[in-house]
Order: sequence, then structure tokens, then C-alpha cells
Amino acid sequence: MPSIEHHGASIYYQEFGRGFPILTFAPAGLQSTIEVWSRPGWHTYSADHIAVLDHLGIDRCHLYGQCIGGSFIMSLLKAQPQRIACAVLAQPIGRVGAMAPGRAARFNAWAETLTDHPEATPQVLDAFHQNLYGAGFVYSADRAFVGSCQTPCMVLAGNDEAHPYPISEEVAKLLPRCEFIPEWKQGTPLAAARARIKEFLAKHTPAR
Repeated sequence: MPSIEHHGASIYYQEFGRGFPILTFAPAGLQSTIEVWSRPGWHTYSADHIAVLDHLGIDRCHLYGQCIGGSFIMSLLKAQPQRIACAVLAQPIGRVGAMAPGRAARFNAWAETLTDHPEATPQVLDAFHQNLYGAGFVYSADRAFVGSCQTPCMVLAGNDEAHPYPISEEVAKLLPRCEFIPEWKQGTPLAAARARIKEFLAKHTPAR
């Protein structure tokens, strides 16, 4: 798998298909060095994504992100909105209400796999967790930004604790140019959602 080096992290990527590019995000994609984890803010990730686009010579693209990919998308829309033709956020992560004490169970389960990283001390992991999730809402952007974002977006609703339906619904209501799909995970709704996503991407693909 090809990779690039950017600010101390090895970033792996894959290319598929042809036509107008779509940058997609692997769910739960996290960088691999502790030094990188302890940097403050989601802008670290958007800088990595921009570095990949630059490396590939991509001036403009669509975005598709599921789970944590929704937060990556919001961060990129803040950083370089002119570069994004449209974006699809599938079951974006987020938080309703105050942050619970301690670290999230999913984060702790992931942290337990870091047996080959002695530098992943509890203090480093606490800082990383706070950097990612302390802000609440969709973590990488506040409501004021989402409400001002003019990029065409589509939101497919989440329906569990990590991907709360109220977050998807609020994001869709705040975005000035948004299509919302409340049900899409199986059967006929899934087939219909696939068709709508294709239509949405085609509609916002710039003419060559």
C-alpha cells in the first residue's frame, strides 16, 4: 500500500476507480505515533488529508466519511472549503450533553491493543482523548461553523450511542445546503440511499 510521510506520521492511502475524485475516510482511522497523538486539535488530521490530496495532485474532490469520517469532513471544510465540491457524512459521531467522566469505552478498548507502544502512558492517552472529544457536538466543529457552511452536504443518520440520531438530525438542520436520509442501513432503504448518494455526487460533480 502506498504511503507518504507528513509531520512524523506515515499516512497510507489507496486509489480505486477513475473519474472525479472522492476522498473517503476509514472509520476509526488514527495516526500511529504517540508524539502525533498528543498534538492539540483536529487540524492535525485535516493537514494530513490535505497532504494526501497535494501528493496526488488533486485540486478538488468530493468527501465521503462514515463514523469519525464525519468529523474529519467538518475539519476539512473549515480548512479548505474551496477544495470540496460536496460531502457525504454517514452516521457521524458526536455527543449529546456533557462529557462523561473518564475515557470512552471504545477508546479504552482501542488503547488496550497498544501493547507495542510503551510510550502510550495514561497521561498521553488522556490528553489524546480530550483533544478528540472534549469539545462535544461533532467534536471538530461547532454549531456556528456548521450553520455557516455553504458546501452541499448529505447526512445519513446514525442510530446508536457513538453515532446519535439527534446529532445527525441537528447537523442536517444546521447545514444550509443539506439532504438528510434518516433510515438507510438495510433492505429497501439501503438500496434507495445508495441511489441517492450516487445522484447527489453526480449532481455536484463539476463539469470538465
